[in-house]
Amino acid sequence: MPRFTRRSTKKAGSAPGTLIHVGERRTDHVRLSMMHYEGERLIEQTVDRIEAVLPLIKPETTTWINIDGIHDVDLIAHIGETFRVHPLTLEDILNTTARPKDELFDDYLFVLLKMVRYDTTEQRIQSEQISLILGQTVLLSFQEAVGDVFDPVRERIRKGKGRIREAGGAYLAYALIDAIVDHYFFILEKLGERLESLEENIDETAHAGMLEEIHAIRRELIYLRKQVWPLREVVAHLLKGDTPFIGEATGMFLRDVYDHTIQVIDTIESFRDTLSSLQDLYLSIISNRMNEVMKVLTIIATIFIPITFIAGVYGMNFAHMPELTWRWGYLAFWLAVIAMAVSLVLFFKHKKWL
Repeated sequence: MPRFTRRSTKKAGSAPGTLIHVGERRTDHVRLSMMHYEGERLIEQTVDRIEAVLPLIKPETTTWINIDGIHDVDLIAHIGETFRVHPLTLEDILNTTARPKDELFDDYLFVLLKMVRYDTTEQRIQSEQISLILGQTVLLSFQEAVGDVFDPVRERIRKGKGRIREAGGAYLAYALIDAIVDHYFFILEKLGERLESLEENIDETAHAGMLEEIHAIRRELIYLRKQVWPLREVVAHLLKGDTPFIGEATGMFLRDVYDHTIQVIDTIESFRDTLSSLQDLYLSIISNRMNEVMKVLTIIATIFIPITFIAGVYGMNFAHMPELTWRWGYLAFWLAVIAMAVSLVLFFKHKKWL
């Protein structure tokens, strides 16, 4: 499926809040996993029904419910009804082409962003939509499929490291956003390695494959920038917005995420400038190489022009041509050819054309 433009399955003219899944069609079973903690107490399990989680939810606890798979529209609608999620929010969750954004409602804060992965086999960036719904004590996260970059966060919860067990759902939401942004640096590292390899080899072994690699890396950078650029606006809005779901203490950590987002964008722009320079260098090398080839061919043609002239004159069949009966005429012809060729080579060297 194209990464920049995806085919929409939503019909034009549908009423706002109409729940239609837009994205890659999947048949996987939707998995519901839960992490419920309070101080030293932790409950982690996979549940079959969302109702199994409800008795655990209390004001003094934090419950993280992760939904792997959003293609089951009926299940997403049921979860929305259970936690009183607005239909417009559910519509955005189901639309995997939505732009990263954040929206504040009476009962929750909604954040939509993109999680990226690097396919080492195809050397391409793949993105997945992540939706977060932050309530007072519950955090819902929606993913397109199983697999994410949140394992370090889960380990911190299991081991009780840092302040994550005590800081509540807002800090957990920050930790998830931070994990996504940190993974952008991993993607940049992979692209940087490819870029560094180009820089090291382009002077010595410039070939057509390098130009293709330059264009391939540029496409990945453009795609990554498309995912990251709106996230900067989202984090900035969370910092400026007056929301009861994010306290001042968590806001300090979000400022760090904002700085990391700016750093990612700056690195992307730096890589793009480097690619432009490498492309100019590649074209310059190819042009110089072509000039060298043309120079050699021109020299060869210039050397043979007078030789061809002499051979043409010598080969004319005139009735009265003294050289035709001269015993040393053939030898004189070759001496003249060689002398003229050597003279031209010496002349080219004097002009520093060779």
